[in-house]
Amino acid sequence: MAAGGGLPGLLPAQTQLEYALLDALTPQEKDNLVYQYLRKVDSWEQDLKVPDFGGDLEWLNTEGPISLYQDLCGKVVVLDFFTYCCINCIHLLPDLHALEHKYCDKDGLLVVGVHSAKFPNEKVLNNIKGAVLRYNITHPVVNDADATLWHELEVSCWPTLVILGPRGNMLFSLVGEGHRDQLFLFTSIALKFYKEKGQITDNKIGIKLYRDSLPSSPLLFPGKVTVDNSGDRLVIADTGHHRILVVRKNGQILHTIGGPNSGRKDGRFSEAAFNSPQGVAIKNNIIYVADTENHLIRKIDLELEMVNTVAGIGIQGTDKEGGAKGEEQPISSPWDVIFGSSVSGTHEDDVLWIAMAGTHQVWALMLECGKLPKGSDLKKGTCLRFAGSGNEENRNNAYPHKAAFAQPSGLSLASEEPWNCIFVADSESSTVRTISLKDGAVKHLVGGERDPLNLFAFGDVDEAGINAKLQHPLGVTWDKKRKLLYVADSYNHKIKFVDPKMKNCATLAGTGEASNVVGSSLTQTTFNEPGGLCVEENGRLLYIADTNNHQIKVLDLETKIISMLPILRTEIFDVVDHPFIQNNKMANIPKLPKSAPNIQLPSLTVAPGQTLQFLLRLSLPANTKLTEEAPSSWFLTAEGNEWLLQGQNPSGEIEDISHQPLISLQLPSSCLSSEAVLSVKVCLYYCSKDSSACMMKGISFSQLLQIADTNQGSTAQVELTYAF
Repeated sequence: MAAGGGLPGLLPAQTQLEYALLDALTPQEKDNLVYQYLRKVDSWEQDLKVPDFGGDLEWLNTEGPISLYQDLCGKVVVLDFFTYCCINCIHLLPDLHALEHKYCDKDGLLVVGVHSAKFPNEKVLNNIKGAVLRYNITHPVVNDADATLWHELEVSCWPTLVILGPRGNMLFSLVGEGHRDQLFLFTSIALKFYKEKGQITDNKIGIKLYRDSLPSSPLLFPGKVTVDNSGDRLVIADTGHHRILVVRKNGQILHTIGGPNSGRKDGRFSEAAFNSPQGVAIKNNIIYVADTENHLIRKIDLELEMVNTVAGIGIQGTDKEGGAKGEEQPISSPWDVIFGSSVSGTHEDDVLWIAMAGTHQVWALMLECGKLPKGSDLKKGTCLRFAGSGNEENRNNAYPHKAAFAQPSGLSLASEEPWNCIFVADSESSTVRTISLKDGAVKHLVGGERDPLNLFAFGDVDEAGINAKLQHPLGVTWDKKRKLLYVADSYNHKIKFVDPKMKNCATLAGTGEASNVVGSSLTQTTFNEPGGLCVEENGRLLYIADTNNHQIKVLDLETKIISMLPILRTEIFDVVDHPFIQNNKMANIPKLPKSAPNIQLPSLTVAPGQTLQFLLRLSLPANTKLTEEAPSSWFLTAEGNEWLLQGQNPSGEIEDISHQPLISLQLPSSCLSSEAVLSVKVCLYYCSKDSSACMMKGISFSQLLQIADTNQGSTAQVELTYAF
């Protein structure tokens, strides 16, 4: 028989198969049913063919564009139609990782991510690159920005998997998450079936991982940031490095917990492991962490230097009610956490509120015995749903369990009257909502629209209430000094503020362009998908996790000056009180030997705001290697022009002579002089390979900068070459 086109053409036959599989009692029965199904589908007079990828599409993780009917002929191909904001798409990735671990291209299987964007921001290749890195996607990804293949196949839901045979013929489709067993069953039998027919080839596909082309950075996709009540310590979720950093407000690292690789382990700081942590909350010396991709809430004790799990079981939960003891209660993709107080408790901050993005709800973890609004008495350690039905909707309701959210991703508390509420950044509905701490009522604040089922009411409009438009906001923080709410309007690359009394929403900082510029004014400064933010207790500084720029930006709400927080190693810098400028007296920076050459570089004309990149090209004598026990390093100095280094990262280690660091410095937008000398100094410790002799060598490069208000381009590169 001939089949109709698109996914609907598969539906009758696959529906029959799925009903039969429900009645199958043994794995052998299931295998036989799938095998017989494939014999039937393969014998159709006309294959259900998939159109080839367009030749003009952009690819990631490959050496070049891929053709379905040339490069992938002879492969069983799994097409993953996804959009990177979608929590269900994120939940599917571990299944695909496991499948790729079991079968590779030489076995005849390849996964191809087909990125079909929901939001306009997600059509931009650079933003997809960030998601590929964040979620450790190692298979080819094609940017189908116009959703051409999506429409051709009549796909209607994120995520959707389409499994193809070796002729590009459609075999199966799986809609939504939670089909791991079927995915493995269908692909394994398809490989067996077509191997027996001699149609599977073992040729390798040209994979070139995007992540391998990137330089290292102190932070990698930091998702959230919070500040303690004193304002002296920040906690940063260094999400891409799978770790938590505790730093002073000058950026000096106090504690590094977990990382750099993902994992799931409690214990001492040196052995603890996280998986893409997001939300963080600190009180005194206790930190709670939303360990998102481990589906856990973790507790960090800074005094004991220990990490333990207080909620979740380490696998994604589907329970939408809860009520069990924390460490026995399955949870799903917690994205943010904040402290709050119960209705009848005797302790302050005895509740941890959780943005449970995976089930589209807001949950509570009882840190002490107490009662939630309109609830009964709860024991310490209980973890349960507070608001949200679990349906993915933009539904407000006086009854919290009848309201609905769409991937809540940021929380902030305004406990004082008349607010007495939790603010919620509800990302997929592009709204900010409130939950009353008196009765649990869920109300609209800004963004979205009135139809609770319309999750496509997004944009970038500074207005009031329903007329304001946001695009996938991920973070909120309450400024009780000014009675304003700050919003990380992530996909608009802006920071906005909301007056909850009048429901007015306006831009505070950002141009709407995804880039990394510290401008002379807040509206000239740019961000790239900022994911979290916090304001210190006294209301002076606003800290912003500028996620895709891999940095924390600091906005002084009084002077309206913005800068970058340097991340400084503990052993290098003195502690200082100023939040932006490191102490000029650097402790433990090695002095260069008197014999160290000082190379005068040709004068360079630059412009305010321009980025300088120094590429180290140093070579060691033959048969020598860097000394592992002694840290080789680089550092910047600007004697008499220290303003050049304000807010910069002025030093770093050189760990591998074959992978030397790229040293970046962004000139201030307002320069205090038209001429300055910047020095790049390097100290190397190296030994002969038989370790019979070790030595220390140094070199200094002096770069004269002529600063002029001319258009020099965004980046200037200087190679620093020397052979010791």
